[in-house]
Amino acid sequence: FSLSLFLSTSPSFTMPAQKKGENKPRREKKPQNTVISRDHTIHLHRRLHRITFKTKAPRAVREVKKFAEQQMKTSDVRIDAKLNQFLWSKGVRNVPFRVRVRLSRKRSDDDEAGEEMYTYVSHVPCVNYKG
Repeated sequence: FSLSLFLSTSPSFTMPAQKKGENKPRREKKPQNTVISRDHTIHLHRRLHRITFKTKAPRAVREVKKFAEQQMKTSDVRIDAKLNQFLWSKGVRNVPFRVRVRLSRKRSDDDEAGEEMYTYVSHVPCVNYKG
């Protein structure tokens, strides 16, 4: 038997056409100027794949900052000293595969700062990252 015959006789599964004017209800966007705190696990191993040995730890710090900027929608990201120590704990080459962080969006006290909010990234020690 031929494959084309089989495909032509199989029932077609098409979605019903959506009528004009019927839009799906969208989730309401939360304002970006609220103070909030969330925990995340950052998979550094995939972000540092094929990166030169001597630039791995500095790149890990930049990747954590980039992740926090994307999640919290603030350009001002500050990293805790304990998190920096953890990222550098195994040396410049052997960065930990994963890191659990707490992202806290806080109000900026500086009047000169361009933004009213900044993100503070701190380390959350944990034994098992899975689950």
